[in-house]
Amino acid sequence: MTVILGLTGSIATGKSTVSNIFKEQGFPVVDADLGAREVVKPGTEGLSEIKKQFGDRVILADGTLNRAALGKIVFKDEKQREKLNTILSKRIYQWMMDQKKECLKRDPAILVLDIPLLFEAGYEKEVDQVMVVSTSKEIQIDRLMKRDKIGKEEAIQKINSQLPISEKIVLGDSVIDNSGSTENTKQQVINWIDKITAK
Repeated sequence: MTVILGLTGSIATGKSTVSNIFKEQGFPVVDADLGAREVVKPGTEGLSEIKKQFGDRVILADGTLNRAALGKIVFKDEKQREKLNTILSKRIYQWMMDQKKECLKRDPAILVLDIPLLFEAGYEKEVDQVMVVSTSKEIQIDRLMKRDKIGKEEAIQKINSQLPISEKIVLGDSVIDNSGSTENTKQQVINWIDKITAK
């Protein structure tokens, strides 16, 4: 029986690091962020819906989505964020379920569904266990400022637009503390894998 793991965390807690460790260990990962890109490619229904809702200002000259422009709109305004989520959520969900079905054909011991907004979107019902990637608020802000080349205020705004990490930890089954070295994080993940596959 495949254990379906929901992997989540808040923005810039280092979820991608944990996701990559699972891949290195040979387990399939279905990435919601990849799904979010797939469902808004030029020619998709998703992109035309976004264009209709937010206008040409969120479309680049080559016809692709201007993520930076869209991000500026939705991170500042909860109503706009909800409109975007309505357009994307059902399409990403369908994409993920299709990927999940394909992966399960290979009968892996663990299948990882990497979903940043797992609790917000109600995806916890699709998984057997939830792993939350956590780090300190200071590290999170610092990583986000460096990653997105933004100021502290904007970084805090982005972090606050999601469910607090403390709430996710309470809702999750296991926590990976990603405040230290990559090696330390990797060891925590391997310990979890060993525990699950030993059952």
